[in-house]
Amino acid sequence: MSDLLRLVPQVLRARGWRLYTKKGRLIDLWQYGGRAILGHNPPGLIRAFKNNGERGLFAPFPHFAEDRFLKALSALLPERSFRLYDSEASLYRDMHAAGLTDQSPSTLPMWRPFLTREAQETLQTDSVCIPVLPCAFPGAPVVLAFDPVGGLPEKLSPERVFSPVVLAAAARCVYDLLAVPERGNPQFHTIFHVLEKNTLWKRQGIYLYAPPAHYEVLFRRFLEGGFLLPPSPEEPAILPGELSPGEEAKLAKLLQ
Repeated sequence: MSDLLRLVPQVLRARGWRLYTKKGRLIDLWQYGGRAILGHNPPGLIRAFKNNGERGLFAPFPHFAEDRFLKALSALLPERSFRLYDSEASLYRDMHAAGLTDQSPSTLPMWRPFLTREAQETLQTDSVCIPVLPCAFPGAPVVLAFDPVGGLPEKLSPERVFSPVVLAAAARCVYDLLAVPERGNPQFHTIFHVLEKNTLWKRQGIYLYAPPAHYEVLFRRFLEGGFLLPPSPEEPAILPGELSPGEEAKLAKLLQ
């Protein structure tokens, strides 16, 4: 756990983009690194766990749920092929062992939904990228997306078999993401007006990149104001799907 996350009061429950703690409510701008970009309890995900969990297929058996998940990924990133991993650590180890990268994990190309067109075009030139998917639950597969023309080295470790319940839930998350293009176009006019004047914060669509200097001070100030920033300046803050007028005014003031 990041040291900065230890500053957050105990979270009792989460609903949408709000966290309810022992000391009050927080607007979540971290969103679990983007994994909760659709909210912390989207209805489609809850139904997918319930419907598939009732079949008892929690063990990692071969199942058509994997094909459905790969089909969903192809709808999201149609010009890529995919490999699935059980953790970011195993993905990075595999890439390093195969000679695909000698970089630290934080410098690898991350694909995020609702990026600006310019950012998407930049990622298209990379042979590999790691999609950040809206799967905010334990055991969700970590995906390596790659250019199928060049292929991947044979040194990569064998692919893992995942629980059908997990894969069905992950597929539901991807299809839910595809169904809400408006999530990438919030109407936060007050916030955007402030960001146009503030050169410290950089915005790409719904993503806000904070100045790294004195980040702990910034994190504490937002936390006191009722907003949770990412625990690291390497991760972007993400505008929520909705804010009340009062919440938008508070966030705009903090961003000044």
